[in-house]
Amino acid sequence: MIACVLFLIVFYKVNSIQSRGYQVEKLRKISLIGSTLALAFISPSFLADSQGAFAREVRVFSGRHYNTDKKIYKKFNDETGIKVRLFETTGISLVEKLKREGKNSQADLILLVDAARINKAAKEGLLQSFSSAKLDREVPAEYKDPKGRWYGLTRRLRVIIANPKIVDIKKIRTYSDLADPSLKGKVCLRKRKNVYNQSLVAGQLVLRGKEQTKAWLRGMISNVTQPYFPGDISLARAVAQGGCGVGIVNHYYVARMLAGVNGVKDREMAQKLSVITPNPAHVNVSAGGLAKFATNKKEAIQLLEYLASPNGSSGLAGPTFEHPLRGFGGSRILKKFGTFKPDGVTISQLGEANGTAIKLMTQSGWK
Repeated sequence: MIACVLFLIVFYKVNSIQSRGYQVEKLRKISLIGSTLALAFISPSFLADSQGAFAREVRVFSGRHYNTDKKIYKKFNDETGIKVRLFETTGISLVEKLKREGKNSQADLILLVDAARINKAAKEGLLQSFSSAKLDREVPAEYKDPKGRWYGLTRRLRVIIANPKIVDIKKIRTYSDLADPSLKGKVCLRKRKNVYNQSLVAGQLVLRGKEQTKAWLRGMISNVTQPYFPGDISLARAVAQGGCGVGIVNHYYVARMLAGVNGVKDREMAQKLSVITPNPAHVNVSAGGLAKFATNKKEAIQLLEYLASPNGSSGLAGPTFEHPLRGFGGSRILKKFGTFKPDGVTISQLGEANGTAIKLMTQSGWK
């Protein structure tokens, strides 16, 4: 109301000035002052209602690097009217960025891959606890933080890939089989710093204890053929080409190769591989948590609830060949890989055992 009155006063003065032939520059100044005063009295709710000036939004800082994620964000925006502003970088860089910025961080929702990274973000105080009945209902207990700082969104398996022309795949059924002396010089692994391998070893620690894990590592590392690989795809190519007989990778890398995502050549190489899913299987996740200094807290929680829902989890997992939180991926390729039984180790346990896992990996000679 006040804004309207001020506007009428300014309008009257302008017309009065015009009628007396004042200079244009004086007219402009008076109009500007009047408009400024009017805007100062206009309430945010009035602007939001009349012009949509303050649209709801959530700023997502993501360690996931899939363009297909944008489709699920758009769907969320279409259904809720909440705009998603996406900032992507690697997981390590993201955690360091958040630590460096502190209270000045613009992050509302943080998405990371691997148990070690999401647990580290929580331990470093980059996430805040909150409660959500929807998330507690949708996310299985083993895939969420007991303190409510993060929740799993998709699942990925660490599987064994083998070249049946080099090794007898019938004799390889578990991760421990990679320590068998018959595989001397035939095992390929990623570098020790790879977080997925760290979590795999952490899982073995939880299941088998320190001494058995140490023995397994010594045997497997003694079978490794050099060099250690920087990525899962380069390792898969080496196994397919016969440079190695067997290796460990995340399942979706092979699935993407088979789907032709990386081109015809990679698809042809992937067709030479046998994918062996250990029973039980090591399961890791991508997960999300509410940023410590989130300014759009309500919207961030709403988006996280959406992503963890059956439709949201499947929407994220489907195009990337991951598995949703419950059930299995529905693609023809994943069905060919078969179902799996999780080993029961929680994501929190993987994070807690990470430090010890790295020490044992170093002691075993894992480069």
